[in-house]
Amino acid sequence: MIGVTLERWAAWSPGREGARAWQDWCARPVPLEEGGVPDARFLPPLLRRRCSPIARMMLTAAFECCDEEQRSHIGMVFASRHGNINESVGLFERLARREPLSPTRFSHTVHNAQAGLFSIAAANRFGSSSISAREETFACGFLEALTFLERDPNRPVLLVVGDAPLSDTFAPLVEEARCAYALALLLSNGPGPRIGFELASGAGDAVSPPWPDAAEFLRWHLSGAARLALGTGVRTWVWQKVEGSDG
Repeated sequence: MIGVTLERWAAWSPGREGARAWQDWCARPVPLEEGGVPDARFLPPLLRRRCSPIARMMLTAAFECCDEEQRSHIGMVFASRHGNINESVGLFERLARREPLSPTRFSHTVHNAQAGLFSIAAANRFGSSSISAREETFACGFLEALTFLERDPNRPVLLVVGDAPLSDTFAPLVEEARCAYALALLLSNGPGPRIGFELASGAGDAVSPPWPDAAEFLRWHLSGAARLALGTGVRTWVWQKVEGSDG
């Protein structure tokens, strides 16, 4: 089992924009809402106008999760199952109507757009990774963050996970919680209660919550439970509090 320290966290979803709101949700969870986008006033106006809804959500969580002096010196992993696919659908529809495309909008439909925007806004020139792994996106993003720490043990890593509701074009094709959310975790090898992480075979006691895995992880982290298992199928991703951690 690999161990890591969770130094800080921050999350955003419609109607939940602070630690107290998320603590209340974790105590009495309900499905997350679909509509709403943060204003992201911390971004320069020109950059903010170029952000898609998911970019605003993920950057809001990311900036809240780390201090100003940290933002330019951390590794970055951005994980999203769908990324900017809604913006891509809009471009395809314009192509079908033979309408001109916006080069700026096209440049922000790539999957690493959020990582690039954070790098610009935070003046961060260190490495980043952008992950998409279907229903296992959160777990694979967590694993990717651990590989960053393995390569550079003294540099904290910011893991940012988020998604926006799929457009009606693709929504019927995917079974998942339809909601808007972002979660940021600042992970390190520093002192403090550790979280163990491992991959197990088989479904075992894994849960499949009615909200994103990232939100279930946060709910577990803030609870008194010692173990969390997520997965549906041949793999189970397991997190465990160690060294007397109480969340």
